[in-house]
Amino acid sequence: MENITSEAFWTALLLTIFAGLSTGIGATLAFFSRTNNYTFLSIGLGFSAGVMVYISFVEIMVKAQQSFSLLYGNLIGEGLTIVAFFGGFILTSIIDQIIPKDVNPHELKPQKEFNELQKNTEDLSLNKQALKRTGIFTAIAITIHNFPEGFATFITALDDLSLGIPIALAIAIHNIPEGMAISLPIYHATGNKKKAFYYALGSGIAEPIGALVGFFLLLPLMGELTLGIIFSMVAGIMVYISFDELLPAARIYGNEHTTILGIGLGMGVMAFSLLLFKVIL
Repeated sequence: MENITSEAFWTALLLTIFAGLSTGIGATLAFFSRTNNYTFLSIGLGFSAGVMVYISFVEIMVKAQQSFSLLYGNLIGEGLTIVAFFGGFILTSIIDQIIPKDVNPHELKPQKEFNELQKNTEDLSLNKQALKRTGIFTAIAITIHNFPEGFATFITALDDLSLGIPIALAIAIHNIPEGMAISLPIYHATGNKKKAFYYALGSGIAEPIGALVGFFLLLPLMGELTLGIIFSMVAGIMVYISFDELLPAARIYGNEHTTILGIGLGMGVMAFSLLLFKVIL
């Protein structure tokens, strides 16, 4: 990642902004959706998981091991890659444990709870304060989660645009239901679509902020060791997100068939697009 150009920097940052602000798409869908058919969303979430798992094991961890191996040899390099991978996995798990379950975006709610929120009934009006609290704390929780996601997207895109684009797309898809989780309670508590939308959108801003903070903190330390640690941890973070959030959500919004279809499509598209990119280059 030597000699970073301004073009590469801004491209990576724009991809990260796109991924983060897709929470606004989720908010919009929550307001205007009049159907309980979430099949496409289920396939999309499975697709995101397929992309992220495939790219983590096939590309990102390979890059991490190469960086470590240049310094310490193949055997130690592989060992350090594994340790750093599970470091990213554990870090994301710790963040999950700190956040209360009732507002944790990784503690997914059944689809029927979203359907109930979409029914603007008198019962909901009696619990407006509780609904507003749920929406606000969900926004805070998602904001915390989005910091490492933004850094992972940014660093990957900065190093290799062919990996950064599909990862940004995968993160964007997975942010859609998070935007729904924030906006629905706030909207039904306040009746204000704009306020609910801004809360959802604001949580997504954490991704480019996390990207910039992480980048400038680590920039003076950039080298093969730092890159090896970063890429291994990025892989761990993405695998955790895939199995802890994306796949359960895909099952909730669809079924086992839509989930595996999405996973297969995500892996297949990722594999062939990487191959095509290498042929073109």
